[in-house]
Amino acid sequence: MARSNDLAVPPGADAAQLARYLNRAHDDFLSTGRADPALRAVVADSWQRSIDGGLDPELSLPSIVLDDRVLEEIRAGHPLAIGMPVIRQLLVESAAEAGHLVAVSDAAGQLLWVEGSHDLRARAEGMHFVPGADWSESSAGTNAPGTALALDRPVQIFGPEHLARPVTPWSCSAAPIHDPDTGAVLGVLDLTGTAEVATVQSLSLVRATVAAVEAELRLHRLQPPRERTTGTVTAGWSMPSLDVLGQRGATFRHGATTTRLGLRHSEMLVLLAEHPGGLRAGELAVALSDDEQAPVTIRAEISRLRHVLGPVQLASRPYRIENAVVTDIATVRSELDAGRLRRAVAAYRGPVLPESAAPAVVALRDELHLRVRSCLLASDDADAILSFADTPHGRDDLEVWERALQILPITSPRYAQVETHVAHLDDALG
Repeated sequence: MARSNDLAVPPGADAAQLARYLNRAHDDFLSTGRADPALRAVVADSWQRSIDGGLDPELSLPSIVLDDRVLEEIRAGHPLAIGMPVIRQLLVESAAEAGHLVAVSDAAGQLLWVEGSHDLRARAEGMHFVPGADWSESSAGTNAPGTALALDRPVQIFGPEHLARPVTPWSCSAAPIHDPDTGAVLGVLDLTGTAEVATVQSLSLVRATVAAVEAELRLHRLQPPRERTTGTVTAGWSMPSLDVLGQRGATFRHGATTTRLGLRHSEMLVLLAEHPGGLRAGELAVALSDDEQAPVTIRAEISRLRHVLGPVQLASRPYRIENAVVTDIATVRSELDAGRLRRAVAAYRGPVLPESAAPAVVALRDELHLRVRSCLLASDDADAILSFADTPHGRDDLEVWERALQILPITSPRYAQVETHVAHLDDALG
Protein backbone atom coordinates (compact mmCIF):
# COMPACT_ATOMS: atom_id res chain seq x y z
CA MET A 1 0.00 0.00 0.00
CA ALA A 2 2.90 2.32 -0.90
CA ARG A 3 1.83 5.96 -1.12
CA SER A 4 3.16 9.21 -2.51
CA ASN A 5 4.94 11.42 0.00
CA ASP A 6 3.21 14.53 -1.35
CA LEU A 7 -0.46 13.55 -1.27
CA ALA A 8 -2.11 12.26 1.89
CA VAL A 9 -5.13 10.93 -0.03
CA PRO A 10 -4.21 10.13 -3.66
CA PRO A 11 -6.91 10.64 -6.34
CA GLY A 12 -9.29 7.71 -6.42
CA ALA A 13 -8.24 6.38 -3.01
CA ASP A 14 -10.83 5.09 -0.58
CA ALA A 15 -10.50 7.53 2.34
CA ALA A 16 -12.37 5.26 4.78
CA GLN A 17 -10.15 2.27 3.98
CA LEU A 18 -7.03 4.44 4.24
CA ALA A 19 -8.17 5.74 7.65
CA ARG A 20 -8.64 2.18 8.94
CA TYR A 21 -5.11 1.25 7.84
CA LEU A 22 -3.64 4.41 9.37
CA ASN A 23 -5.40 3.84 12.68
CA ARG A 24 -3.80 0.39 12.88
CA ALA A 25 -0.40 1.78 11.87
CA HIS A 26 -0.76 4.56 14.45
CA ASP A 27 -1.60 2.12 17.26
CA ASP A 28 1.24 -0.23 16.23
CA PHE A 29 3.76 2.62 16.26
CA LEU A 30 2.71 3.75 19.72
CA SER A 31 2.96 0.22 21.10
CA THR A 32 6.16 -0.94 19.33
CA GLY A 33 7.97 2.27 18.38
CA ARG A 34 8.32 0.99 14.80
CA ALA A 35 6.62 2.59 11.81
CA ASP A 36 4.94 0.46 9.15
CA PRO A 37 7.13 0.47 5.99
CA ALA A 38 4.05 1.38 3.94
CA LEU A 39 3.59 4.61 5.89
CA ARG A 40 4.53 7.78 4.03
CA ALA A 41 8.14 8.66 4.89
CA VAL A 42 7.19 12.27 5.65
CA VAL A 43 4.81 10.94 8.34
CA ALA A 44 7.05 8.19 9.74
CA ASP A 45 9.99 10.62 10.05
CA SER A 46 7.80 13.21 11.76
CA TRP A 47 6.41 10.65 14.21
CA GLN A 48 9.94 9.69 15.16
CA ARG A 49 11.05 13.32 15.55
CA SER A 50 8.05 14.01 17.77
CA ILE A 51 8.69 11.00 20.00
CA ASP A 52 12.41 11.80 20.19
CA GLY A 53 11.44 15.30 21.31
CA GLY A 54 9.51 13.91 24.27
CA LEU A 55 5.95 14.36 23.01
CA ASP A 56 3.30 12.24 24.73
CA PRO A 57 0.91 11.33 21.88
CA GLU A 58 -1.86 10.27 24.25
CA LEU A 59 -1.91 13.27 26.57
CA SER A 60 -0.10 16.19 24.95
CA LEU A 61 -1.98 19.27 23.79
CA PRO A 62 -0.19 22.18 22.12
CA SER A 63 0.90 24.93 24.50
CA ILE A 64 -0.95 28.24 24.39
CA VAL A 65 1.99 30.60 24.64
CA LEU A 66 0.65 34.03 23.64
CA ASP A 67 -1.94 35.97 25.64
CA ASP A 68 -4.36 38.30 23.85
CA ARG A 69 -2.30 41.45 24.39
CA VAL A 70 0.95 40.04 23.05
CA LEU A 71 -0.90 38.27 20.23
CA GLU A 72 -2.43 41.54 19.01
CA GLU A 73 0.93 43.29 19.08
CA ILE A 74 2.63 40.50 17.16
CA ARG A 75 -0.15 40.53 14.56
CA ALA A 76 0.17 44.30 14.14
CA GLY A 77 3.90 44.11 13.49
CA HIS A 78 4.13 40.80 11.63
CA PRO A 79 4.96 40.90 7.88
CA LEU A 80 2.10 38.48 7.14
CA ALA A 81 -0.47 41.03 8.35
CA ILE A 82 -0.03 42.58 4.91
CA GLY A 83 -1.11 39.32 3.28
CA MET A 84 -4.19 38.64 5.42
CA PRO A 85 -6.65 40.48 3.10
CA VAL A 86 -5.44 38.27 0.24
CA ILE A 87 -5.78 35.12 2.37
CA ARG A 88 -9.31 36.10 3.43
CA GLN A 89 -10.36 36.79 -0.15
CA LEU A 90 -8.84 33.69 -1.74
CA LEU A 91 -9.19 31.09 1.00
CA VAL A 92 -11.06 32.06 4.17
CA GLU A 93 -14.39 32.89 2.54
CA SER A 94 -14.61 29.60 0.64
CA ALA A 95 -13.26 27.65 3.66
CA ALA A 96 -15.97 29.06 5.91
CA GLU A 97 -18.66 28.03 3.41
CA ALA A 98 -17.18 24.51 3.20
CA GLY A 99 -16.95 24.17 6.99
CA HIS A 100 -13.15 24.41 7.20
CA LEU A 101 -10.60 26.56 9.03
CA VAL A 102 -7.69 28.66 7.77
CA ALA A 103 -4.75 29.27 10.08
CA VAL A 104 -1.63 31.41 9.69
CA SER A 105 1.37 30.86 11.95
CA ASP A 106 4.64 32.67 12.44
CA ALA A 107 8.00 31.08 11.70
CA ALA A 108 8.08 29.43 15.13
CA GLY A 109 4.75 27.66 14.64
CA GLN A 110 2.70 30.00 16.85
CA LEU A 111 -0.78 30.43 15.39
CA LEU A 112 -1.48 34.13 14.80
CA TRP A 113 -4.82 33.90 12.96
CA VAL A 114 -7.43 31.11 12.91
CA GLU A 115 -10.48 31.98 10.80
CA GLY A 116 -13.29 30.20 8.92
CA SER A 117 -16.22 28.09 10.05
CA HIS A 118 -17.62 29.33 13.38
CA ASP A 119 -18.79 25.85 14.39
CA LEU A 120 -15.45 24.26 13.57
CA ARG A 121 -13.54 26.95 15.47
CA ALA A 122 -15.53 26.06 18.58
CA ARG A 123 -14.67 22.36 18.12
CA ALA A 124 -11.02 23.13 17.40
CA GLU A 125 -10.65 24.87 20.76
CA GLY A 126 -10.73 21.43 22.38
CA MET A 127 -7.40 20.54 20.77
CA HIS A 128 -5.96 24.05 21.31
CA PHE A 129 -6.11 24.95 17.62
CA VAL A 130 -6.52 28.61 18.54
CA PRO A 131 -4.61 31.87 18.04
CA GLY A 132 -1.66 32.01 20.41
CA ALA A 133 -1.08 28.24 20.47
CA ASP A 134 2.23 26.64 19.49
CA TRP A 135 1.68 24.12 16.67
CA SER A 136 5.33 23.40 15.97
CA GLU A 137 6.18 19.68 15.89
CA SER A 138 7.88 19.89 19.28
CA SER A 139 4.64 21.14 20.86
CA ALA A 140 1.91 19.46 18.80
CA GLY A 141 3.59 16.48 17.16
CA THR A 142 3.00 15.63 13.50
CA ASN A 143 0.66 18.19 11.90
CA ALA A 144 0.62 20.01 8.58
CA PRO A 145 1.68 23.52 9.73
CA GLY A 146 4.31 22.24 12.19
CA THR A 147 5.74 19.63 9.82
CA ALA A 148 5.71 22.10 6.91
CA LEU A 149 7.86 24.39 9.08
CA ALA A 150 10.18 21.55 10.07
CA LEU A 151 10.74 20.57 6.43
CA ASP A 152 10.25 23.98 4.77
CA ARG A 153 7.90 22.47 2.17
CA PRO A 154 4.17 21.95 1.62
CA VAL A 155 2.71 19.09 3.67
CA GLN A 156 -0.62 17.28 3.92
CA ILE A 157 -1.63 15.24 6.96
CA PHE A 158 -4.69 12.99 6.83
CA GLY A 159 -6.53 12.04 10.02
CA PRO A 160 -4.59 9.32 11.87
CA GLU A 161 -1.32 10.51 10.32
CA HIS A 162 -1.37 13.04 13.15
CA LEU A 163 0.59 11.64 16.07
CA ALA A 164 -1.26 13.26 18.98
CA ARG A 165 -4.47 11.34 19.62
CA PRO A 166 -6.77 14.40 20.04
CA VAL A 167 -5.87 15.58 16.51
CA THR A 168 -6.45 12.33 14.60
CA PRO A 169 -10.06 13.18 13.56
CA TRP A 170 -8.78 16.20 11.60
CA SER A 171 -6.96 16.64 8.27
CA CYS A 172 -4.90 19.56 7.02
CA SER A 173 -2.86 20.98 4.13
CA ALA A 174 -0.17 23.60 4.74
CA ALA A 175 2.66 25.41 2.97
CA PRO A 176 5.37 27.79 4.20
CA ILE A 177 5.26 31.48 3.23
CA HIS A 178 8.65 32.95 2.33
CA ASP A 179 9.99 36.48 2.29
CA PRO A 180 10.08 37.33 -1.43
CA ASP A 181 13.41 39.17 -1.12
CA THR A 182 15.39 36.98 1.25
CA GLY A 183 13.74 33.56 1.08
CA ALA A 184 13.34 33.55 4.88
CA VAL A 185 10.38 31.60 6.24
CA LEU A 186 7.83 34.06 7.62
CA GLY A 187 5.22 31.52 8.64
CA VAL A 188 2.80 28.90 7.34
CA LEU A 189 -0.63 28.95 5.72
CA ASP A 190 -2.83 26.02 6.75
CA LEU A 191 -6.23 24.66 5.72
CA THR A 192 -7.79 22.38 8.37
CA GLY A 193 -11.02 20.40 8.46
CA THR A 194 -12.41 17.12 7.17
CA ALA A 195 -10.75 14.59 4.86
CA GLU A 196 -11.56 16.89 1.91
CA VAL A 197 -8.66 19.19 2.83
CA ALA A 198 -6.16 16.36 2.33
CA THR A 199 -6.77 16.21 -1.44
CA VAL A 200 -4.63 17.44 -4.31
CA GLN A 201 -7.11 20.26 -5.00
CA SER A 202 -6.82 21.62 -1.46
CA LEU A 203 -3.04 21.57 -1.48
CA SER A 204 -3.03 23.34 -4.87
CA LEU A 205 -5.33 26.02 -3.45
CA VAL A 206 -3.08 26.55 -0.44
CA ARG A 207 -0.01 26.81 -2.68
CA ALA A 208 -1.72 29.29 -4.99
CA THR A 209 -2.74 31.44 -2.02
CA VAL A 210 0.83 31.39 -0.68
CA ALA A 211 2.10 32.55 -4.09
CA ALA A 212 -0.44 35.40 -4.05
CA VAL A 213 0.61 36.44 -0.53
CA GLU A 214 4.29 36.49 -1.50
CA ALA A 215 3.42 38.60 -4.56
CA GLU A 216 1.48 40.99 -2.31
CA LEU A 217 4.49 41.35 -0.01
CA ARG A 218 6.68 42.13 -3.02
CA LEU A 219 4.26 44.80 -4.27
CA HIS A 220 3.96 46.31 -0.79
CA ARG A 221 7.71 46.89 -0.65
CA LEU A 222 7.59 48.83 -3.91
CA GLN A 223 5.28 51.41 -2.32
CA PRO A 224 6.76 54.62 -0.87
CA PRO A 225 7.35 54.23 2.89
CA ARG A 226 4.72 56.86 3.78
CA GLU A 227 2.03 54.71 2.11
CA ARG A 228 2.79 51.60 4.16
CA THR A 229 0.61 50.68 7.12
CA THR A 230 2.63 47.99 8.89
CA GLY A 231 2.50 48.29 12.68
CA THR A 232 5.40 48.02 15.08
CA VAL A 233 5.84 45.47 17.86
CA THR A 234 6.47 47.33 21.09
CA ALA A 235 5.91 44.82 23.87
CA GLY A 236 8.40 42.97 25.96
CA TRP A 237 11.81 43.96 24.65
CA SER A 238 14.40 41.22 24.89
CA MET A 239 17.85 40.79 23.45
CA PRO A 240 17.76 39.54 19.83
CA SER A 241 18.61 35.85 19.60
CA LEU A 242 19.85 33.48 16.92
CA ASP A 243 19.32 29.69 17.10
CA VAL A 244 21.33 27.55 14.68
CA LEU A 245 21.80 24.22 16.48
CA GLY A 246 20.28 21.22 14.73
CA GLN A 247 18.32 23.40 12.29
CA ARG A 248 18.21 23.58 8.49
CA GLY A 249 18.14 27.35 8.77
CA ALA A 250 18.54 29.77 11.64
CA THR A 251 15.67 31.03 13.77
CA PHE A 252 16.07 34.75 14.46
CA ARG A 253 14.02 36.48 17.15
CA HIS A 254 13.74 40.13 18.04
CA GLY A 255 11.03 41.40 20.36
CA ALA A 256 7.96 39.29 19.71
CA THR A 257 8.88 38.60 16.07
CA THR A 258 10.30 35.27 14.91
CA THR A 259 11.84 34.70 11.47
CA ARG A 260 13.28 31.56 9.89
CA LEU A 261 16.24 32.39 7.64
CA GLY A 262 17.35 30.61 4.50
CA LEU A 263 20.64 28.72 4.65
CA ARG A 264 22.89 31.40 3.11
CA HIS A 265 21.61 34.16 5.38
CA SER A 266 21.83 31.79 8.35
CA GLU A 267 25.49 31.16 7.53
CA MET A 268 26.25 34.86 7.16
CA LEU A 269 24.53 35.88 10.37
CA VAL A 270 26.09 33.17 12.56
CA LEU A 271 29.56 34.00 11.23
CA LEU A 272 29.05 37.70 11.94
CA ALA A 273 27.79 36.82 15.41
CA GLU A 274 30.97 34.79 15.94
CA HIS A 275 33.16 37.72 14.82
CA PRO A 276 32.03 40.80 16.77
CA GLY A 277 34.91 42.77 15.29
CA GLY A 278 33.48 42.21 11.83
CA LEU A 279 34.50 40.57 8.57
CA ARG A 280 35.47 42.24 5.31
CA ALA A 281 33.65 41.22 2.15
CA GLY A 282 36.60 39.12 0.99
CA GLU A 283 36.90 37.37 4.37
CA LEU A 284 33.18 36.62 4.41
CA ALA A 285 33.37 35.25 0.86
CA VAL A 286 36.18 32.84 1.81
CA ALA A 287 34.33 31.82 4.98
CA LEU A 288 31.21 30.99 3.00
CA SER A 289 32.65 29.09 0.04
CA ASP A 290 35.76 27.47 -1.37
CA ASP A 291 34.78 28.98 -4.72
CA GLU A 292 35.72 32.58 -5.33
CA GLN A 293 32.78 34.94 -4.83
CA ALA A 294 32.76 38.51 -6.06
CA PRO A 295 32.42 41.18 -3.34
CA VAL A 296 29.36 42.49 -5.19
CA THR A 297 27.63 39.14 -4.50
CA ILE A 298 28.36 39.43 -0.79
CA ARG A 299 27.09 43.03 -0.74
CA ALA A 300 23.85 41.97 -2.43
CA GLU A 301 23.27 39.17 0.09
CA ILE A 302 23.99 41.52 3.01
CA SER A 303 21.48 44.00 1.59
CA ARG A 304 18.79 41.29 1.47
CA LEU A 305 19.68 40.11 4.96
CA ARG A 306 19.12 43.58 6.39
CA HIS A 307 15.43 43.35 5.41
CA VAL A 308 14.73 40.64 8.01
CA LEU A 309 16.80 41.86 10.95
CA GLY A 310 14.36 44.38 12.36
CA PRO A 311 16.11 46.60 14.90
CA VAL A 312 19.43 44.76 14.54
CA GLN A 313 21.80 46.87 12.48
CA LEU A 314 24.47 45.51 10.12
CA ALA A 315 27.34 47.95 9.72
CA SER A 316 29.78 47.95 6.80
CA ARG A 317 33.57 48.12 6.33
CA PRO A 318 33.87 45.63 7.87
CA TYR A 319 30.47 43.95 8.02
CA ARG A 320 29.51 43.57 11.67
CA ILE A 321 26.47 43.36 13.92
CA GLU A 322 26.00 46.64 15.77
CA ASN A 323 23.62 45.24 18.44
CA ALA A 324 24.15 42.46 20.95
CA VAL A 325 22.74 39.16 19.66
CA VAL A 326 22.72 36.05 21.86
CA THR A 327 23.21 32.71 20.09
CA ASP A 328 22.46 29.18 21.22
CA ILE A 329 26.12 28.42 20.45
CA ALA A 330 27.17 30.94 23.10
CA THR A 331 24.68 29.42 25.53
CA VAL A 332 26.22 25.95 25.17
CA ARG A 333 29.73 27.35 25.59
CA SER A 334 28.68 29.30 28.68
CA GLU A 335 27.17 26.19 30.31
CA LEU A 336 30.31 24.18 29.53
CA ASP A 337 32.54 26.94 30.94
CA ALA A 338 30.51 26.89 34.16
CA GLY A 339 30.71 23.10 34.41
CA ARG A 340 26.94 22.71 33.99
CA LEU A 341 27.18 19.70 31.71
CA ARG A 342 23.54 18.59 31.86
CA ARG A 343 22.35 22.07 30.94
CA ALA A 344 24.90 22.25 28.13
CA VAL A 345 23.66 18.94 26.70
CA ALA A 346 20.07 20.14 26.92
CA ALA A 347 20.98 23.35 25.08
CA TYR A 348 22.94 21.46 22.41
CA ARG A 349 20.06 20.52 20.13
CA GLY A 350 22.33 19.33 17.34
CA PRO A 351 25.29 20.37 15.18
CA VAL A 352 25.55 23.94 13.88
CA LEU A 353 23.49 24.30 10.66
CA PRO A 354 23.97 20.62 9.75
CA GLU A 355 23.21 21.14 6.04
CA SER A 356 25.78 23.91 5.58
CA ALA A 357 28.95 23.24 3.59
CA ALA A 358 30.42 26.71 4.18
CA PRO A 359 34.05 26.15 5.34
CA ALA A 360 33.84 28.45 8.36
CA VAL A 361 30.50 27.00 9.45
CA VAL A 362 31.86 23.45 9.12
CA ALA A 363 34.82 24.44 11.30
CA LEU A 364 32.48 26.03 13.86
CA ARG A 365 30.25 22.95 13.81
CA ASP A 366 33.18 20.60 14.39
CA GLU A 367 34.67 22.78 17.14
CA LEU A 368 31.48 22.91 19.20
CA HIS A 369 30.57 19.25 18.69
CA LEU A 370 34.05 18.07 19.67
CA ARG A 371 34.04 20.29 22.74
CA VAL A 372 30.72 18.88 23.96
CA ARG A 373 31.94 15.32 23.33
CA SER A 374 35.26 15.93 25.07
CA CYS A 375 33.52 17.24 28.19
CA LEU A 376 31.19 14.22 28.19
CA LEU A 377 34.00 11.70 27.73
CA ALA A 378 35.85 13.24 30.69
CA SER A 379 32.73 13.21 32.86
CA ASP A 380 31.26 10.73 35.35
CA ASP A 381 27.75 12.13 34.88
CA ALA A 382 25.86 9.18 33.39
CA ASP A 383 22.67 11.19 33.01
CA ALA A 384 24.36 13.87 30.90
CA ILE A 385 26.17 11.26 28.80
CA LEU A 386 23.02 9.25 28.12
CA SER A 387 21.04 12.41 27.37
CA PHE A 388 23.54 13.10 24.60
CA ALA A 389 23.79 9.46 23.50
CA ASP A 390 20.03 9.17 23.03
CA THR A 391 19.91 12.03 20.51
CA PRO A 392 20.19 11.64 16.72
CA HIS A 393 23.66 13.22 16.88
CA GLY A 394 24.82 10.84 19.63
CA ARG A 395 23.09 7.59 18.73
CA ASP A 396 25.98 6.29 16.60
CA ASP A 397 28.83 7.66 18.74
CA LEU A 398 30.59 4.50 19.98
CA GLU A 399 32.98 6.31 22.33
CA VAL A 400 30.14 8.09 24.13
CA TRP A 401 28.17 4.86 24.55
CA GLU A 402 31.31 3.05 25.78
CA ARG A 403 31.85 5.81 28.35
CA ALA A 404 28.27 5.40 29.53
CA LEU A 405 28.83 1.66 29.92
CA GLN A 406 32.01 2.28 31.93
CA ILE A 407 30.33 4.40 34.57
CA LEU A 408 26.86 2.83 34.76
CA PRO A 409 26.44 0.41 37.66
CA ILE A 410 25.51 -3.07 36.50
CA THR A 411 22.30 -2.73 38.51
CA SER A 412 21.18 0.23 36.42
CA PRO A 413 17.94 -0.44 34.50
CA ARG A 414 19.69 0.87 31.38
CA TYR A 415 22.84 -1.20 31.68
CA ALA A 416 21.68 -4.09 29.49
CA GLN A 417 20.35 -1.74 26.78
CA VAL A 418 23.58 0.28 26.73
CA GLU A 419 25.67 -2.90 26.62
CA THR A 420 23.62 -4.20 23.68
CA HIS A 421 23.91 -0.90 21.82
CA VAL A 422 27.69 -0.80 22.33
CA ALA A 423 27.97 -4.32 20.90
CA HIS A 424 25.79 -3.34 17.96
CA LEU A 425 27.88 -0.24 17.18
CA ASP A 426 31.10 -2.21 17.60
CA ASP A 427 29.90 -4.79 15.07
CA ALA A 428 28.65 -2.16 12.64
CA LEU A 429 31.98 -0.32 12.71
CA GLY A 430 33.87 -3.57 12.15
